[in-house]
Amino acid sequence: MKRISLVLAVLTFPVLLFAAGAGQQQSSSGGYIRFAWWGNPTRDERTNNVAQLFMSKNPGVTVETEPTNWDGYWQKLNTQAAAGSLPDVMQQDVNYIKQYNDRNQLVDLNTYSQKGLDLSQWPDSGLSAGRLDGKLVGLVLGTNAPGMEIDPAVLQKAGITYDDTKWTWADVEQMALQIYQKTGVQTMYLANDMAFEFICRQFGTGLYSADGKSMGYTNNPQAYAAIKNLFDIDLRLKAAGALYDPDDAFILGLSMEEIPLSLGKTWNNYNWSNQHIGMQNAAKRPLEYVMTPTVNGNKAPFGTYYRASMYISMLASSANKDLAAKFINFFVNDLDANRILLAERGVPIPANVRNDLYGRVDAANKYLFDFITKVSPYVSPSDPPYPPSAGEASDVRRPFVLQMLTGKIPVDTGLAQMTQAANAVLSR
Repeated sequence: MKRISLVLAVLTFPVLLFAAGAGQQQSSSGGYIRFAWWGNPTRDERTNNVAQLFMSKNPGVTVETEPTNWDGYWQKLNTQAAAGSLPDVMQQDVNYIKQYNDRNQLVDLNTYSQKGLDLSQWPDSGLSAGRLDGKLVGLVLGTNAPGMEIDPAVLQKAGITYDDTKWTWADVEQMALQIYQKTGVQTMYLANDMAFEFICRQFGTGLYSADGKSMGYTNNPQAYAAIKNLFDIDLRLKAAGALYDPDDAFILGLSMEEIPLSLGKTWNNYNWSNQHIGMQNAAKRPLEYVMTPTVNGNKAPFGTYYRASMYISMLASSANKDLAAKFINFFVNDLDANRILLAERGVPIPANVRNDLYGRVDAANKYLFDFITKVSPYVSPSDPPYPPSAGEASDVRRPFVLQMLTGKIPVDTGLAQMTQAANAVLSR
């Protein structure tokens, strides 16, 4: 069995209730917990199957599963928090985990390391990604890297070859024009938060400033100019007819099957590496996951980094913490469970799980394992967790991006206003 060594810096669905059996009475060793996550059809099916397996191994236990798409997930949790009805276990994200920790809503999982949560296969580099203020508030569910999903058949039809370890935004602009001229397929807009962060990191800052009170490019002229240039590229593509309609691109709540790339309307879409499998299944055709273009041809400092794809956390409000800890342990450590999950959330951290899966996963998953290894020469250390108001700042930026892409406000004006509005949120 091939062993992988990884550098570790670290649509809405109805609620499904799984019981141990119809009419089965809960035993004295049973219990009830709820598990919430955002996902896609592939993730939802596999996660529900793991919940069923957990219950089959723990008679009398009931796990209520609550899958939701990304757009509705955090609002749903906010509503549940206000009503005092948060789940016992939740999937967490780097954008929000600090916010939940600051509100004392997450349990320190270290307190369960001797009570059903086995951390013996977890290296400290993997655990450190889930530590905040000295507490282990999340276990990383997979190693992840930012990149771009592309349709290789479209590029082949357009006669395009590329080297994603060296390509630049200027290269992508020329590719987009050639793709449109040869195939009529348009380009999804390039100026989004993933690209902004990538650019900032290439100029020595993060998407957010070190103190979390402003956008990282605010006082970095090179990063600011490179972000402006990305908007200019989009507008040149739009003028040539090669840019996919920004108004349609900004529709929220789309399933993976409804994303323009899946429908064959664009050749590209920003993704995280753990989303590749779901995207390829949704598109029903081969896709490739490639590195994000760069300003300078991938010279240090690098924009790429390893990030926790997501975390699994226990809520402090849980009424059954021992059972929640047991479920988390099963979810992250059990080989049978992970053979069902098949690394859809990212490459697992525990070495025994990772090595077991490499010999079992299909070609698409092996592709991701190999992609994580491929990018390792181009990875720089990850930045600190996003500030608590990062989600709100992202929401504030979004309408400015659309207005610039649709030509309602000039890029110079829009970028300045977007930065000012985001900084006002971050500095509160």
